[in-house]
Amino acid sequence: MMPKVVMFRQKGDFRRTSDFLKRANRLNLDVILNQYGQEGVEALRAATPKDTGTTANSWSYAVHKGTGSITITWSNSNIVDGVPIAVILQYGHGTRNGGYVQGTDYINPAMKPIFDKIAQRAWEEVKRE
Repeated sequence: MMPKVVMFRQKGDFRRTSDFLKRANRLNLDVILNQYGQEGVEALRAATPKDTGTTANSWSYAVHKGTGSITITWSNSNIVDGVPIAVILQYGHGTRNGGYVQGTDYINPAMKPIFDKIAQRAWEEVKRE
């Protein structure tokens, strides 16, 4: 049986695509991510369940630039006896007497608007002419 041949033909050039990619490459995403990094810290601080307020006040963020990539990371420094308190508040935990404390999903609802803003802002910057 003879293999089928698929052919593609293209007219025009890739000028618009090339211009788009050049603009995307020139973006200064550090400024954008630093702005939303702080907004994320504030959103997490406000959403974190509070007893003493230590966990709520322990949020921070960092922007890391690599070759061809940039990332933003939020973290919480409140760790007691090796246990990250923000994580057990989110997912729950067992107790010493065999019980279980149900977690509360507070991180995802707090961060969704921040992620949406980052995506929208980055897209606006890329498509700007």
